[in-house]
Amino acid sequence: MTALIIILLIVFGIVLLLLEFLVIPGVTVAAIGGILMIAGGVYMSYHHYGYSVGHLSILSVIILFGASFALALKSKTWNKIMLKTEVTSKVEKMEDSDVLIGDQGVCTSRLAPMGMVKMNNKIVEAKSMGTYIDEKTPVEVVGIIDKIIIVKPI
Repeated sequence: MTALIIILLIVFGIVLLLLEFLVIPGVTVAAIGGILMIAGGVYMSYHHYGYSVGHLSILSVIILFGASFALALKSKTWNKIMLKTEVTSKVEKMEDSDVLIGDQGVCTSRLAPMGMVKMNNKIVEAKSMGTYIDEKTPVEVVGIIDKIIIVKPI
């Protein structure tokens, strides 16, 4: 029974470490839990079975973690869960004469700070001057920088 607990601690610890390295960003509970589980399993093997089994458990942890990490990094492993869709849409370019400084319109979505504004019977993307602007608020164009429309509430 003790051997089963030691094996489960080590296996679950390695799984948590793999999750930490490959899925969860940063140092989280998964990494700390994985390290503690592996350390607990190795400690139990030393305590219950002696030095030879303890050394063997450390060696097996290193080999098992290395093999599972190498297997997880192979590209074909991730192809099974990889998103295979491709984004084919593109941003509609704004014509120079569509919107001019001083034009007025109405927000069709909240500008936080980017959003959609209806101007000259066209819906275009606009940016507020740093403040949030609620939907259905009348706005005025105060500038156009690199094809980005800058608006302020009226």
